[in-house]
Amino acid sequence: MDMNIGRLFANRAFLSPDLMACAGEGYRYTYGEMNQRLNRFAAHLSASGIKEGDRIAVLAKNSEQVVTALFGAAKIGVITVVLNFRLTPKELGYILNNSRAKLMVYGGEFDDTITELKGNIPAELFIRAGGEEDEFEAVLAGQGAEEPVIRGRGDDPAVLMYTSGTTGHPKGAILTHENCFWAAVGLVHSLNWHYKDRYLSVAPLFHIGGLAPVFANVHVGSSMVFMPDFDPAKAWQIIQDERISVAMTVPVMLQYMNMVPDLDRLDLSSLKFFVCGGAPVPKMLIDLYAQKGIRVHQVYGATEYTGAITFWTHDMGEDKSHSMGKPVFHGSIRVLDPATGKELPAGETGELCLMGPQVFKGYWENPEATLEALPDNYYRSGDLGRKDGQGFVYVLDRLKDMIISGGENVYPAEIEAVLLRHPGVADAAVVGRPDPQWGEIPVAFVVAAPDAGLTEEEVIRACRENLAGFKCVKEVNFIDQVPRNTLGKVLKRSLRDL
Repeated sequence: MDMNIGRLFANRAFLSPDLMACAGEGYRYTYGEMNQRLNRFAAHLSASGIKEGDRIAVLAKNSEQVVTALFGAAKIGVITVVLNFRLTPKELGYILNNSRAKLMVYGGEFDDTITELKGNIPAELFIRAGGEEDEFEAVLAGQGAEEPVIRGRGDDPAVLMYTSGTTGHPKGAILTHENCFWAAVGLVHSLNWHYKDRYLSVAPLFHIGGLAPVFANVHVGSSMVFMPDFDPAKAWQIIQDERISVAMTVPVMLQYMNMVPDLDRLDLSSLKFFVCGGAPVPKMLIDLYAQKGIRVHQVYGATEYTGAITFWTHDMGEDKSHSMGKPVFHGSIRVLDPATGKELPAGETGELCLMGPQVFKGYWENPEATLEALPDNYYRSGDLGRKDGQGFVYVLDRLKDMIISGGENVYPAEIEAVLLRHPGVADAAVVGRPDPQWGEIPVAFVVAAPDAGLTEEEVIRACRENLAGFKCVKEVNFIDQVPRNTLGKVLKRSLRDL
């Protein structure tokens, strides 16, 4: 397929030159104006000796600069590494050395990080964006806005997104131009997402859940309003003032937004729905927003699938809200036996394996990990789940986190859900510990709610009252904080080390 996501942007600019494309603090650009910015950035890269196949890196909060750099680089076949700005300089240094990015665009608030990185990474060219010394604007002003010769397309890499690294160093997932295009198609044709919608970009762009909707907005022709830092009250105000219709969120965002008082004073009539993912969305949260007349659609996704894998929407039925819904348009899921690779029938639990044009190309310069994840024409997600007779998908746990106790499969996520319902538990995680009699036993790490006076006996009793005996935790460790990475995923390896 002759697809280049930079050309996709140019096509949208041709069709809708006067439609607002990107807005944020102190700026507002149409698609026509943005396309010129893309071309100027591409011209600067070429003038700086950056060639097709080279990598550049972007360290910035949600903003039009990320869009300009990524789509501008894509026009000339340059690959963009979108960096997680919450990482330490040491963690960023690994990614930058692994990808060998030659140029960095960075937000002015990361001056100290860049100072620490310089000299320890391959990049020798740096462009500071924003603030009083806005080199990014100077770079654009110094170049012409003519369309460049399009380079890179189809199966060529467009974006490198590094996974969270819960099992070691992060791996660079290679997302091609086709991957990005089909992710956009899957989004807009699975949801009520249309031309001239207005999208609030508050989920961080370094996360695939934040970045994939950008491709969707360009594809369908909707406007993006960027929010660099999440603030629940400000988010509601932007929704009213900018007439936002769609936003991508994570559950904790909606929880905080639900606490904002006096929402009745705002006009939220433009809002069609929130998409929510990154973690299971509690039914209670879906119901709370439904009472406000706001729909929350649940999404299950992965970096290696260029974003959304499945959606549950209200139209699929409230009785299915505990599922992850059905696969996105043009995507499909098979449930395979992890040991034999045999496809399992409806109702049986196995590894969720993903197919479709959204499946990534592989891991950057890591053939062993690529072969393990892509043994055939599908992606082994590492997630355990099942499908029911109607095709609804249920995600149970990570395959590597499953505990086999006395020959029975025990899913930590099921136990954690019980523990988190206990009023004395503020947070909890469950891992397996080797045991000479049972093979493994489930062990809980619990953060007690303040002044709860929670005991080990109470925690174990909560399990016994809600779960089969073999699923109950056999030991409880009280800790101050459950270790998580920057995306909020529990670092179970750290708990096992304890």
